[in-house]
Amino acid sequence: MATSPKTPPAYSEGSIRVLKGLEPVKQRPGMYTRTDNPLHIIQEVLDNAADEALAGYGKKIKVTLHADGSVSIEDDGRGIPFGMHPEEQAPVVELVFTRLHAGGKFDKGSGGAYSFSGGLHGVGVSVTNALSKRLEVVSYREGSVAQLAFSAGDVIEALEIRPQTGGDRKQGTTVRAWPDAKYFEVATLPMHELTHLLRSKAVLMPGVTVTLVVEKTKEIQTWLYKGGLRDYLMQTLHGEPVIPLFEGAGHADKNADNFAEGEGADWCVAFTEDGQPVRESYVNLIPTSAGGTHESGLRDGLFNAVKSFIEFHSLLPKGVKLLPEDVFARASYVLSAKVLDPQFQGQIKERLNSRDAVRLVSSFVRPALELWLNQHVDYGRKLAELAIKAAQTRQKAGQKVEKRKGSGVAVLPGKLTDCESKDIRHNEVFLVEGDSAGGSAKMGRDKESQAVLPLRGKVLNTWEVERDRLFANTEIHDISVAIGVDPHGPNDTPDMSGLRYGKVCILSDADVDGSHIQVLLLTLFFRHFPKLIDAGHVYVAKPPLFRIDAPARGKKPASKVYALDEGELVATLDKLRKDGVKEGAWSISRFKGLGEMSAEQLWETTLNPDTRRLLKIGLGRLAFGETEGEITKLMGKGEAAARRELMEIRADDIEIDV
Repeated sequence: MATSPKTPPAYSEGSIRVLKGLEPVKQRPGMYTRTDNPLHIIQEVLDNAADEALAGYGKKIKVTLHADGSVSIEDDGRGIPFGMHPEEQAPVVELVFTRLHAGGKFDKGSGGAYSFSGGLHGVGVSVTNALSKRLEVVSYREGSVAQLAFSAGDVIEALEIRPQTGGDRKQGTTVRAWPDAKYFEVATLPMHELTHLLRSKAVLMPGVTVTLVVEKTKEIQTWLYKGGLRDYLMQTLHGEPVIPLFEGAGHADKNADNFAEGEGADWCVAFTEDGQPVRESYVNLIPTSAGGTHESGLRDGLFNAVKSFIEFHSLLPKGVKLLPEDVFARASYVLSAKVLDPQFQGQIKERLNSRDAVRLVSSFVRPALELWLNQHVDYGRKLAELAIKAAQTRQKAGQKVEKRKGSGVAVLPGKLTDCESKDIRHNEVFLVEGDSAGGSAKMGRDKESQAVLPLRGKVLNTWEVERDRLFANTEIHDISVAIGVDPHGPNDTPDMSGLRYGKVCILSDADVDGSHIQVLLLTLFFRHFPKLIDAGHVYVAKPPLFRIDAPARGKKPASKVYALDEGELVATLDKLRKDGVKEGAWSISRFKGLGEMSAEQLWETTLNPDTRRLLKIGLGRLAFGETEGEITKLMGKGEAAARRELMEIRADDIEIDV
């Protein structure tokens, strides 16, 4: 009995769901915080306490790890306001913890409650609240104490305000949170990371006492740094400094043209010959573990100051070119930047993206170091020596890279799955994009004559790479060794006797990324293996982008049809209509990539010599020299303007799959 086709789910106005309150956080916690453990949601509360101290209103921060798994953070700042919000008609303290994008840090500068802060989006503690089984807030302010409690982001104990009793009026906020384990891979806080975070807060706020209390072990740790960054770096440094620590600070005054008053940085830098460099950076007391533009400013300032000193004293040996990495390679530092309106990458603020921060930090670091080096010429010479030595080591390592050999013979790459036959008239090697696709190709291939070499990621653009440097790249080294031919130029006569395959086939996804990889590999062969193209050994395999499952029609059984691209898909559907197949009776699948194809599908569409489509690469009527200029325009690093002009002229001639 024939069954009617399944009715697709309805898509109508009622299909659209609007997430309210803190639901977006609970649905997708990974968009708002780290989910490996709850440290980041505790840090959100800690950062608020630190912002009070940064603004000059607090001198103490206390963190307590309670025996029941909860964590409390207590500060002596101004206390979160608990009066009614003039527009929202709800207590402010409740809004702060239950509304995304509600906070006191949007208005920076003279008119706002905070000139500099890590809080930006008004999202932080509301995320803490959403991902906690219970959260309690107590705010001491203006002689009153207010408290309320939440569960999973909802108020469960309404705001209660009462006057403070006793002689001394207390100021500040205490937040106690019970993180909900279901949102995290591990429910416990990593102690090493927590103590490092608390210690760094004390370092960055000289004169502020930070305390950690662990109830279970009755352990108490207190940090108070009067020497700030210098003390901290000296305690954490690996290896002896070559010269005394270079420390300084620079902040814009009210007359600065380009920056707001107070913007700038504090830094302490040490240079060592050995040991792992210590590198920590912060923006408005927020740790930026992934660095960012403020670190780029420090790097820029250090490099230009050292380079200026070396040039002034004529210390650079002939033939040595100094690069920023030569100065920066042996630098350990702690950098604390103040930025009025910082732009971070992502909600967890691990990297600073503010473009002006490069210029901000560099503009204070460079003149300070130039002055210091010229006041201490002996130290300047020692630092110059260290940088020049690094440059010479780098340049030496950058000389010709030889093919890796064992017992005098080039060793075949371990990831190459070779074929059994040695007859190059039949042998083929497929250069496959990605390990997963490589796995399908290995299972689906003809083991007798087909070899597979998986490539990881995008291949290097080799158009402007010197031939002697090619083997520094593992993927290109492996391609050359697997094929059995060394890189060469168009006028060379390479030894082709070692060629191991008659067909070298580029096999990448049928989408835009796959086309990019194809172009990079074709660039490699055209530039560095042109005789392989001349001799007709280079091919491009054409996997399909679509699969169409067609129902039985007349005497024709149900079938699978593959289409290379949109054009073939349209033509296939037109043919099905002509065959009498009802509109929509077919189903269309789009392959996201080769890795999504089974071994059987890859064999029947792309590997099987009887059914595959393999495109042979040749230069046609063009000679190497005539083509070279065009490819330079397309692949050269300094050709952005020429490429833009070409795209503007030819934009209408090209279809783009976005």
